[in-house]
Order: sequence, then structure tokens, then C-alpha cells
Amino acid sequence: MLKEACVENFYNIPHVIKAGADRVELNNDLALGGTTPSYGVIKKSVTYAENFKIPVVIMIRPRGGDFVYSENEIGIMADDIEASAKLGAQGVAFGCLTTNNQINRIQMKHLITLARSLNVEVVMHMAFDDISNDKQKTELNWLADQGVKRILTHGGKLDKPILATILHLKEIIKWANDRIEILPGGGITTENREDIAKKLQLNELHGSKIV
Repeated sequence: MLKEACVENFYNIPHVIKAGADRVELNNDLALGGTTPSYGVIKKSVTYAENFKIPVVIMIRPRGGDFVYSENEIGIMADDIEASAKLGAQGVAFGCLTTNNQINRIQMKHLITLARSLNVEVVMHMAFDDISNDKQKTELNWLADQGVKRILTHGGKLDKPILATILHLKEIIKWANDRIEILPGGGITTENREDIAKKLQLNELHGSKIV
């Protein structure tokens, strides 16, 4: 099983690698749901993880709150994607929505095109879970068509335990049909990871307590 550890700042990275993490998602301020770490934190984290051949994905999110971004915020996110690529990150995680909680195709296309030109993987983060269930299949298909590598999803709102969202996660996995990876996260721990992987028939999971 590939275990992606969600970490806050550099100081967690030596611990999660030692504990068996296979990939790291690097954040700042997880209390806000994760925001973009500083240039120095990214540089130190990627350099350290490279010694163990552990890929690092950088959260690209200029602030907490919703995922409806201004033109200035998109500019900040683009600069952070470029910095992450320059520092050797394998991937970047972001999500831009409209006020109707659908994917902002113009903003996402801009950032996806930039990231792919820099040879970094694109992850749609849990902004996906703010999209209503009846629109998620259409939005998933669009993300797959844009070459997005994977979608990080809880399968529902984070106030629901992961075991309560298993049925919808299975539906999302079916929609993906191997065209885009589905990475379940939110409430996955060392205690329940094997059970969840078995229920979903997946070998890739994400969590802040997964190792």
C-alpha cells in the first residue's frame, strides 16, 4: 500500500519517513485545512525527502476558507507552483471553484497547464468534496481530460467519518475507471488503513495519521 502522509511544516517529515510514509503532502497550517508552506520549508523538505527517494506534493492554497479565488490569488498560486517545481517537488495540489461550487475551468486550466509544462503532477485536493454529488461525475471527467493525476477526496464532508462515506467513494472510483487516480483521505489512520484499503480495493491512501 502506498501511504501518503499529510504533514504540517518540515519538522514532521523525518518522523513520517521513518514510520513508513511512501509520499508526503506538505502543508502549512493544517488547522485551516492546509495552506502553502514557505519557500524555505519547501526547499528543506524536498531536499531531505530526496535522500530517501520520497516524493513530495506541495499544497497550493494561499489562504484558508473557500476555494473561490481572485485574479491576484491565482497569480500567487501560479508563482507558488513555479517555485515548487524549481525546488524539485513531484506534485502540486490545488482546487479552484466557482461560487456555485463547480470547478472554475478557466482558473484550473491555467494552473494545470502551467504545472504540466513544469513536469509536476497535478492533484485536485478536497475542494472536490465541496462539489455536489450530482455534479461530481461531470467534474471528475473534466479533470481526467485535463491530465490531472489524481483526486484527493473524503467522499463527503469531513464531519462524516470515512467509514460513512465508503459507498460514495466506491462510486467515485467507479466513475474514474482508471483514467484518474482516486486518493481517499480524511480520518485514515494506522488503525483503519488496511480495512479501508480492502473495502475500497485500493492500494493508495492519504492521512495525517496514516503512519
